[in-house]
Amino acid sequence: MSGHPNATDHKEYDISEPRINDRIRVPEVRLVGPNGEQVGIVRVEDALRLAAEADLDLVEVAPMAKPPVAKLMDFGKYKYEAAMKAREARKNQVNTVIKEIKLRPKIDPHDYGTKKGHVERFLKGGDKVKVTIMFRGREQSRPELGYRLLQRLAEDVIELGTVESAPKQDGRNMIMVLAPTKKKSEARAEQRRKKDEAAASAPAEAPEAAVPAEAAEVSTTEAS
Repeated sequence: MSGHPNATDHKEYDISEPRINDRIRVPEVRLVGPNGEQVGIVRVEDALRLAAEADLDLVEVAPMAKPPVAKLMDFGKYKYEAAMKAREARKNQVNTVIKEIKLRPKIDPHDYGTKKGHVERFLKGGDKVKVTIMFRGREQSRPELGYRLLQRLAEDVIELGTVESAPKQDGRNMIMVLAPTKKKSEARAEQRRKKDEAAASAPAEAPEAAVPAEAAEVSTTEAS
């Protein structure tokens, strides 16, 4: 009865992180030193003794090798640095947003140009775009109109995005998803670069010329 909790704890531990120190239950390991140097195959008791003498941990880094590979390291420091790297990676990760544009199958050229401009802006910003064609009344019997319109839009923005999800009927609507050719992080970096270049090339604003008192009085009078 008393053996079950230990077995459970040991199993959970193996899943979440590597085995260390006395949790390594093999007769021998291929030992790697703290600086990456190859020590060779040693008995696990000797490896644990070396770890204790160096005030380090014995960490099993390749459990499937024969014999398993273990390394001398400060496991607490290793876990802390790994957590910091993961945190930094999450902070730098940019979530892709899905924007939506809705069109009618018989859209006029001006409206099409406006909608296409929105799609281009979204794709340049690194966002995906869900394009929805809304059919009404008799338009539902002409799905090819929506299909041709979506194909046209995909061709018009081909330099900025690709078709991630091909046009498909969804009830009264037809849907297509476009994905940006550039990742959002790359798009943002490019936008920042262009903004910085524009700021650097913009001429300094000239100081406002002093307005003569008489002219000021005239303009004030005219305004009133």
